[in-house]
Amino acid sequence: MSDKKDIDTEQLIKNTAKRMFFGEGLYNATTQEIADKAGVNRTLINYYFRSRDNLFQIIFDEAREEEVAFTDNIMSLDIPFKEKISGYLDMYFEQSEKYPYLEIYMVTQMNQNCHYSKDPEVMERVLDKFYLEIALEMEKGNIMKMRPEQFLLNMISLTCFPISMRPLIEQSLGCTTAQYSALLAERKEIIMNTLFKQ
Repeated sequence: MSDKKDIDTEQLIKNTAKRMFFGEGLYNATTQEIADKAGVNRTLINYYFRSRDNLFQIIFDEAREEEVAFTDNIMSLDIPFKEKISGYLDMYFEQSEKYPYLEIYMVTQMNQNCHYSKDPEVMERVLDKFYLEIALEMEKGNIMKMRPEQFLLNMISLTCFPISMRPLIEQSLGCTTAQYSALLAERKEIIMNTLFKQ
C-alpha cells in the first residue's frame, strides 16, 4: 500500500469507529462491525491498530486532546473574556451534537480511575489563565463575585450535565431526540445569561 492510501484507510477506520462509538453509542461494536461500516477488510483494523480496544483508546485520546487544544487556543486569543466563553460553548455544543455519547463515556471511564491527560502542564496553564481572567471580570463587575473555581463549576454543570445525562433526562421529560436537541440548542444563551451579569 502507498503511504497516502495507508493514511487515508487508517483515518477512515478511525472516523468510522468514532461515529459508531461516540455518535451512536455503540461502545460494544466489534471489529467486524466497524470494518463493515467503513467498507474495509477486518484484518486492516488489526493491521493499523492491533485491536479494537487499542483503536477505541486512540480515538478517545485524540478527541480529548482536540478539546484541550481548542480550549487552550480560545483562552490564548486577545478577545474579551465573554467572547471566549461564547466561542467555547459553540465548540462544546457542536461536538456534543455530533458525538452525544462522548461525554457519557468519559464520565464512565473517569469513574473507573482512567486518566487521559497526556500533557497536564497544558491543562494547568489553561486553568491558571482562566482563573486570572475570571477574577479580573469579577473585579470589573461582569461576573458575580465567588471563587474562580465556583465559576468554572457553574459553567461545567450548565453545559455538561444535560449532555452526560441526556438518555435519562430525555426519557424523563418524554422528549424525542429531535425535541431534546432543540432544547440543547437554546442552552448557550441561557448559560451566558446565567454566568454573566446583564
